[in-house]
Amino acid sequence: MRGRVGLGESRAVWSWALIDWGNSAFATVVMAGFFPVFFKGYWAGGLTAADSTFWLGSANALASLLVVVLAPTLGALADQAGAKKRFLLIFTALGVLASAALFWVAQGQWALALAVYVLGLLGFSGNNVFYDALLVDVSPPERYERVSSLGYALGYLGGGLLFALNVVMTAKPQWFGLADAAQAVRFAFLGTALWWALFTLPVALWVREAPAAIRRQGWGAATRAALRQLAATLGQVRRLPQTFLFLLAYWLYIDGVDTIIRMAVDFGLAIGFGANDLMAALLLTQAVGFPAALVLGRLGERWGAQRAVLLCIGVYLVMVVGASQMREVWQFYLMAGGIGLVQGGIQALSRALFAGLIPPGQAAEFFGLFNVVGKFAAVLGPGLVAVTAGLTGDSRLSLLPIALLFLAGAWLLARVDLAAGRAAVGDGSQVRQSALS
Repeated sequence: MRGRVGLGESRAVWSWALIDWGNSAFATVVMAGFFPVFFKGYWAGGLTAADSTFWLGSANALASLLVVVLAPTLGALADQAGAKKRFLLIFTALGVLASAALFWVAQGQWALALAVYVLGLLGFSGNNVFYDALLVDVSPPERYERVSSLGYALGYLGGGLLFALNVVMTAKPQWFGLADAAQAVRFAFLGTALWWALFTLPVALWVREAPAAIRRQGWGAATRAALRQLAATLGQVRRLPQTFLFLLAYWLYIDGVDTIIRMAVDFGLAIGFGANDLMAALLLTQAVGFPAALVLGRLGERWGAQRAVLLCIGVYLVMVVGASQMREVWQFYLMAGGIGLVQGGIQALSRALFAGLIPPGQAAEFFGLFNVVGKFAAVLGPGLVAVTAGLTGDSRLSLLPIALLFLAGAWLLARVDLAAGRAAVGDGSQVRQSALS
């Protein structure tokens, strides 16, 4: 498929990119937008603020741990069995059903809400592992940057459009024949499930992955081979120094990115901005993120993805330092717009960079590791934010330590020799034999 350029490939690329259009509804509407607020005020209204925060944080941690444990093994199995698309659809179904189930969770049932939410997070995270891995099946290497950026751009647009509709629904529920804002939020969860399912249909119909060489062995043999392959992969990473160096750099700078994603709303509330302004700022980030991701994809093709990611890190550094001086709400909007310029681009270009540093035929397995690194991100950063806020007593300074993560990540990324890394994985059989020996 890599060698063909035409309608067939174009349809596959667009079908692949629409996965992001669909699953970003869960990320924006459920994860970032309504679940945290609705959990505190509706399902966990009988708990103290500290208890609800503890349980919500624990649920997020459990979901991340499950992905860390499962992703590499399932990725290896998908490679062995030629089942990346099959696993993607299974995890999509899990996420869709969990999103829909939130509609029926009654007020006060906080434990059930968290259990369903964990299943949704697991479905979303697993979906992304195999979505990322299918990049190498729909795009030739020279177009990784553009195709990866198209996915993130459509994610910002699709997630943003649905989120905007849901914000209007909660603000004016009577316009939609709904009783109140609580009912509107419940319908937002149901709508997310339908949206996600609908825009997964194209990949089910039109994306074809390369067949696995040992597919006929059956699932039992494939599972045993996958476990052997996973053990060998950990050895491979040690034998691919540029791939390892990139993963280390990615872990540091994506920790900064994820920390800002998770802490920006809390930061705005802590310095006295209203919830309506924060929701509007989130919409601004989504709106800016759509065209910006496309532009950065083209820039990555012209400059090289490595230089473009370094540019994105530079913008994040300016935003973090500027946050320490923030006093007015317009400054928060400015920060939201600046983050929107680079948030999708840095994620898309990082995915494209990594796709060029992995051995042929092991995309799902290596992207399993890639996503594990992403899940371990936003561990160090929030801790730095919390410690800084506690020591200084000034929330405006709390984001400053994140600059250290961006600086360290940029320093390591600049030292990645992409030519050497691509040459090292160019002959997959030799690399694989070295890892197995």
